[in-house]
Amino acid sequence: MAVRAVRGAVQLERDEAGHMDEQVGSLLTALLERNGLTADDLISIWFTATPDLHSDFPAAAARKLGIADVPLICAQELDIEGAMPRVVRVLAHIETERPRAGLAHVYLGAAAALRKDIAQ
Repeated sequence: MAVRAVRGAVQLERDEAGHMDEQVGSLLTALLERNGLTADDLISIWFTATPDLHSDFPAAAARKLGIADVPLICAQELDIEGAMPRVVRVLAHIETERPRAGLAHVYLGAAAALRKDIAQ
């Protein structure tokens, strides 16, 4: 079984904990479903959030989905002038038989503009 990485992002409409849980939960669910994964296939997840998000840790949404025994970490994105605001990004390390080209990277809503080359 190979170790691969799958990416994703979502732009939040507002900086509220409940909204972050909902949007990050949707992102993680889509990432798992589109790649035929379960929580057992996850090795670790790295979350980043733009500096304008303060309401909660994105990883809290993963815990609420039942992803309990997977190492998670949150970090802040670089504060680049003109960057898309209120974005949570995900980098998940997984175990899968899929080739790298067979992975579905998930960019929801307006965040699809961040990676038109790999967004599905």
